[in-house]
Amino acid sequence: MTRQLKYIRAIVAMMIVVVATTATAVAFDGESQFAKLDGARIHYKSFGKGKDALVLVHGWTCNLDNWRDQIPDFAKRNRVIALDLPGHGQSDKPEIAYTMDLFANAIDAVMRDAKVERAVIVGHSMGTPVARQFYRKYSQKTLGIVIVDGGLRPFGTKEMREGFVAMFRAPTYKEAGAQMFAQMMGKLPAPDQERIKTSFANTPQHVLVSAMESMNQDELYGPDKINVPVLAILAKSPFWQPDTEQFFRSLAPDFELQWFEGVGHFVMMEKPKEFNEAVIAFLNKKALLK
Repeated sequence: MTRQLKYIRAIVAMMIVVVATTATAVAFDGESQFAKLDGARIHYKSFGKGKDALVLVHGWTCNLDNWRDQIPDFAKRNRVIALDLPGHGQSDKPEIAYTMDLFANAIDAVMRDAKVERAVIVGHSMGTPVARQFYRKYSQKTLGIVIVDGGLRPFGTKEMREGFVAMFRAPTYKEAGAQMFAQMMGKLPAPDQERIKTSFANTPQHVLVSAMESMNQDELYGPDKINVPVLAILAKSPFWQPDTEQFFRSLAPDFELQWFEGVGHFVMMEKPKEFNEAVIAFLNKKALLK
């Protein structure tokens, strides 16, 4: 092989790597779009085509960037939409009540704007009660739910929850948030931890307090059934009560649970490969989004 041919082949190989890397970046970046809800803009990104989609819903004070390691894999299989809930990320942040009802309506507004008719809702943390509320309001649009380290019942006593909210009403709420997230981020690399901290810091206090108050309302956690396929992916932790699986199954008859060990609260960020495989296997098994 001549030196010139070797050089050409090396250049081609390098271009393939660049193109593949760029394709992955584009697959996550997408194009920002905005739906409207009561005059406020809801930011989202859409990947792929189709009337059914996997809708990714982030947790409290986070944003759609949390799903950057999921979107490329999921978008190979089906349409994917990731949104910033009202008050979060690039969505508008008016001084209103940030309820789970509002968040559910925001998902619907995004789906209508994106011309999506039905969805599997993937909800991380606070995204779990959001997904459940969406199912209550829009059951005909819900194909399934994926719970990501989120609960179907309130945590602790009402007094404990009220005390927790009180920390975030105080002027020192940013310090309280930093301490809380430090305990939740497991072994996440420093850049990922920084993204989570920055997202919290950029969420206005009136948004995070209102959202937490709503998330702690007992009426969100009623005994009504979830009659679509449900997958729960939870971080193995003493935090969960011993009857967690039994309780989840009592609400969702078509239910599967996977425990992930050695991870913190941001399961999908710590073990993206395993998480993506688990979600895709669930979609395939239930013949969802096909």
